[in-house]
Amino acid sequence: MNNSSTSIRLLVSSGNGPNECKLAVRHVLKKISGEADERGLNYEIVSDNVSGQSVDKEKLPASSVVLLYGEEAKSLADRWLGTIQWIAQSPLRPGHRRQNWYVGVFKIDHEPDWPNEIDQNDVRFETFRAGGPGGQHQNTTDSAVRVTHTPSGLSAVARDQRSQHRNKQVALQRLSEQLAVQHSLFQAGARKTENLKHHQLERGNPVRCFKGGKFTEKQ
Repeated sequence: MNNSSTSIRLLVSSGNGPNECKLAVRHVLKKISGEADERGLNYEIVSDNVSGQSVDKEKLPASSVVLLYGEEAKSLADRWLGTIQWIAQSPLRPGHRRQNWYVGVFKIDHEPDWPNEIDQNDVRFETFRAGGPGGQHQNTTDSAVRVTHTPSGLSAVARDQRSQHRNKQVALQRLSEQLAVQHSLFQAGARKTENLKHHQLERGNPVRCFKGGKFTEKQ
C-alpha cells in the first residue's frame, strides 16, 4: 500500500484486569484520538466484543486496536507503547481500596488476514469537506470520503488526497484493514501472539501515568 494508506496498529489491552482497567482502556482510546486529531492524523478504532459493566450506556471493551495513518503516526505511537497507569478511586465500586489500574499498549507488527473483496452492495459512501494534513494540501472541495460497511457498522475516512476518487480507494483500503483486524484478533481463532500480549501487561515502570476521574496526565 502507498504511504497514504499504510498504518500503524496499536493493541490497547486491559489484560486480565477488572472492569476499572477496561474503563481505563476507554480513557486511553479517547486520549490517543485527541492526540491524533491535534496532529491531523486519520485514525480508526476497532474494539473487541465489548463485555462487562456499562458506563454512560456503553459497554467497556477489554481491548481495542487503533489504526493510525499519516507521517506522524509512528511518533504518536511511540508515546504510548508500554504500560499506562491510572490512579483513581474506583468509579464502579465505591469504597474499593484499590486505586491503581493498568493498561498495556502494544504494537502489532504482523499483517492481518485480509478479507475477500468487499461487496460493493455492503458499503455506503459519503463525501464532505474536511482539511487535510494542513497548509497547501488542505482540501478545498468536498473531496473527503467516509465509507461505511453496513453489515458490521465499521467505517473509515480518507481525506489525504485532493481527488475524491482516490480518497474513495484509500477509504476502502482502510475499511478492508479494519475488517481484517476484527477478523484476525477478535473472532474465534484469534492469533495466539495477540492473546499472549493480553498476559504480558507489566504493572511496573509505566510509560505514562494519569490520575482522577478526568484522566489527567501526571507530570
